[in-house]
Amino acid sequence: MPELPEVEVTRRSFAHAIENAVVLAVQLGKPLRWPLGCVPESLVGRKVLAVGRRGKYLLLELDRGEVLLHLGMSGSLRFATALPAAGVHDHFDLVTSQGTLRLHDPRRFGAVVHVDSLSDPVARKLLGRLGPEPLSDAFDLAQFQAQLKRHQSAIKSVLLAGEAVVGVGNIYASEALFLAGIRPTVRAARLSRPRVGRLHGAIVDVLSRAVAQGGSTLRDFSSANGQAGYFQLQTMVYGRAGLPCHVCASPVRLLKQGQRSTFYCPTCQKP
Repeated sequence: MPELPEVEVTRRSFAHAIENAVVLAVQLGKPLRWPLGCVPESLVGRKVLAVGRRGKYLLLELDRGEVLLHLGMSGSLRFATALPAAGVHDHFDLVTSQGTLRLHDPRRFGAVVHVDSLSDPVARKLLGRLGPEPLSDAFDLAQFQAQLKRHQSAIKSVLLAGEAVVGVGNIYASEALFLAGIRPTVRAARLSRPRVGRLHGAIVDVLSRAVAQGGSTLRDFSSANGQAGYFQLQTMVYGRAGLPCHVCASPVRLLKQGQRSTFYCPTCQKP
């Protein structure tokens, strides 16, 4: 599924192009995870002021209200001045004076929700429990350590939960833990301050590099202008089960944590 780097890459790929566009029409396909929350026609005439992001949610700031978009498990956005007729897996078209923003989502786990403001109860329900943004000053080391001390679960599971830090999905959790030299099964509360510090830095480093590489295209991800990502070509452990570690040549191992695949090096990553 698209993770934080893919969502941020998507945001950057169309945010400037849609800025100050006026909504001309809204077209809906099959129902998504949640209802839009307003009559589609009520968005006509509104101006798109900016496109932000909170975790894996894209936030379209309008001159009246906000539209929250989530790509779910298989969603992607396209923004272009001319798009073909909507297909069976195209579920939301925001037609504007500067182009059409389309949500394509074969599995329909994505969402498009309109709220009057980010203080709206619906917005608070969706965004209120998200942890600090890892690529911002809000990702404070001391607070991160305090959060980890509260959890007896495995560190990878805590990272995926999104409360200690938001948006560190499966690919990037495996990569950050490798870079920090931490076994993914270690209980979060057991990590010493120096190890938490290395993990904090590794998360920022891995996510920053992933954004710079356009995210990871494992199946069909591409940005809103159709560009694929390349981070998957430089992973150290993710997707490399049985292959030699790039550092020590030990075979990379695979285990399941909460039905998710975890990749790690048994030599470089210490329990």
